[in-house]
Amino acid sequence: MKLYGFWRSLATFRVRVALALKGLKLDEPEIPVDILQGRQFDDAYRKLNAQSVVPALIVEGAGSPLFQSMAILEYLEEIRPQPALLPRDALGRARVRGLSQICVSDGHPLIVPRIRRYLDKDLGLDESARDRWVAHWSLIALEAIEGHLAREPETGRFCHGDAPTLADICVASQVIAAKDYGHCDVSGVPAVMRVYGECMRLDAFALSHPQRQSGAPPGLRG
Repeated sequence: MKLYGFWRSLATFRVRVALALKGLKLDEPEIPVDILQGRQFDDAYRKLNAQSVVPALIVEGAGSPLFQSMAILEYLEEIRPQPALLPRDALGRARVRGLSQICVSDGHPLIVPRIRRYLDKDLGLDESARDRWVAHWSLIALEAIEGHLAREPETGRFCHGDAPTLADICVASQVIAAKDYGHCDVSGVPAVMRVYGECMRLDAFALSHPQRQSGAPPGLRG
């Protein structure tokens, strides 16, 4: 397998974590696509991912690259069922997918580079206004997740029970968006931050953090 991604990409972070949790190795180091410099729009990458976003996963023998982080995560779950990232029961799977979608469908899409670029260039927002946009929508998603984690009995050490699931991978990415990118005050989402802390105790999460990647600027590397 070959992974095209970017050190700062939260969607790529999600795939890194899942690969690590599953014990799956890439055939070569992650192939960088600098989305801040617009390299995702190069013709060569467009042929891999027509949407011009990262990540893209190349699977040997597959007809086409895999795209969209949640589709990739579900694929990894199917080809390597253990350790399971989805509960065995249908209700549990629905809850985990629901928590995941708050992040990947509602929160994250509003702060990606193409949205920030539109706010800057097309709507003429200054940097301060753009940053408020990012912080606002990042925190809104976490507050919704907090409402579930804090009151629902299925919450355990992690989002759903005592082992990480797809929900934890997605929630961790949303926390990074809010805390590290949006500089949000996350004191109002204590259940979320407790779960995030549990995630970051695991190497699969900690070593996949954007700031731990080789492409991260030296001043950011943890």
